Amino acid sequence: MFDREKSFRYNGDDKFKLNKRSTAATDENLSKTDIKARIESNISTLQDLQGKLYAQNRFGMLIVFQGMDGSGKDSMIRHILSGVNPQGCEVTSFKVPTSIELNHDYLWRIRRHMPARGMIGIFNRSYYEDVLVSKVHPQLILNAHIGDYSKLDQVNDDFFADRYKDINFLEDYMQRNGFMVLKFFLHMSKDEQKNRFKRRIEMPDHNWKFSAADIKERQYWDDYQAAYEKAIKNTASKQNPWYVIPSDDKWYSRLCVSDIIDRRMKELPLKYPDLDDASKAQLENALDQLEKN
Repeated sequence: MFDREKSFRYNGDDKFKLNKRSTAATDENLSKTDIKARIESNISTLQDLQGKLYAQNRFGMLIVFQGMDGSGKDSMIRHILSGVNPQGCEVTSFKVPTSIELNHDYLWRIRRHMPARGMIGIFNRSYYEDVLVSKVHPQLILNAHIGDYSKLDQVNDDFFADRYKDINFLEDYMQRNGFMVLKFFLHMSKDEQKNRFKRRIEMPDHNWKFSAADIKERQYWDDYQAAYEKAIKNTASKQNPWYVIPSDDKWYSRLCVSDIIDRRMKELPLKYPDLDDASKAQLENALDQLEKN
């Protein structure tokens, strides 16, 4: 049976070329009906796992979604996490930094939204934007008025190498403190992005999704692909791998991600808390009181 978790995982232990990774479905020929049924099964499994995670309150999860505009991040979250208890889940979408956020270090706004124990935190875009958008548009670094950085030639490979170190430390820190970090790059072809943008324009009920900024950024496609390749290569590890998900078919990408989340979550020793003898005695006493009243 095709192992999606293994096939799409990148640990950083070999040479990585993003353009060598397929954007199309690469395993068995599943029908859309089969895919949807498997996703529903995965959602049910995730519900059970999340209930144990929440009740146990010892571990937490951070799920990061990155991808080019139109790659399906929003719909991914909406579909595969539809069965998760809202009390145990928080979704954060990171937009252009506000003036308040720019007055702090670039990870400040990220730390404020890190999940608590027992919670699943979902980042729609993330701290990786600070080694992606800012790498394609280095002027953004100067606009943030960071220390002595005042010239474009200072925003060089060394600058981003330090940011990769920051990110690696952050993710290792989270892992050491009981939080699993899952990072998904929704890998879509340029032709598929074009088709999705056209649908946003041509279909009235999709018009709200369209942004002229998306078309403007599309001209930097190759630059973004290079930035993603470097970010993935420099921040993938055995403990915190990247998953490069073929995403030209949205339903197939949802199946892959839901499979991987369930598989990785099962690695945690999750269970409902066991009560000690004193607590069990309290329950029995409470039951007696209820029977009398």
